[in-house]
Amino acid sequence: MFNFSFDRRTLYIVIVILVLISVVSLLATPGELFLTLLGLPGVLIAITFHEFAHGITAYWLGDNTAKNEGRLSLNPFAHLDPIGTLMLVFVGIGWGKPVHVNPSNYTRKISMEKGEAIVSAAGPLMNIILAFVFGIIYYVIEKYAGVTFLSSTVGVIIMAMIQSTIVTNVGLGVFNLIPLPPLDGSKIIMPFLPYKAKQWFMNNEQIFYIVFIVIWITGIAGRIISPAIVWLANRIMSICSFIL
Repeated sequence: MFNFSFDRRTLYIVIVILVLISVVSLLATPGELFLTLLGLPGVLIAITFHEFAHGITAYWLGDNTAKNEGRLSLNPFAHLDPIGTLMLVFVGIGWGKPVHVNPSNYTRKISMEKGEAIVSAAGPLMNIILAFVFGIIYYVIEKYAGVTFLSSTVGVIIMAMIQSTIVTNVGLGVFNLIPLPPLDGSKIIMPFLPYKAKQWFMNNEQIFYIVFIVIWITGIAGRIISPAIVWLANRIMSICSFIL
């Protein structure tokens, strides 16, 4: 997902400040803090499966790097980046520990560039698939669990956690499709760009990092993608409801 190479120290200072501000705000509103805690399982699931999807796809294409580093695992501790996880929990935008891949190991049936695009797309795609899976689970429970369970404290908490998991997966998937380094979208679009555009994109990568940092810290990124997240989450829930 993320692969920071631009001024990490400055980034981490900003990140810590954002997390502290969010934590102080949540402590002042116990209800919001409770909802944040309910979202923890969704965060763990979203990050774990996202990074696993990168690793397993690279492995299917012939690269053993992720496997050799123990990343072909659904153990959350193999994929969680402490700061990235805190950001996703408290700020709503975060990342997992990057899965290392070696495109030169990919099958020669496709170009390295296309291989990178496929591996990069696997993470967001996995998140969207998970959103559908949990959407189905939500409506199965709603249909068959009964009013008594749904109106109970346990039932309300479980349904809220499932809803949070759906939104978190959609959010993580959509966010990573933004075509700016270091997000997955920057590699996904590469095979579709003309040669000169690719060269310009790669030569100005550091500028794109700065642009990303600015729109992220200022909240512009959130305002841009929030409508897309809400729209897609609603469409997924509508489809799952229709299926059942």
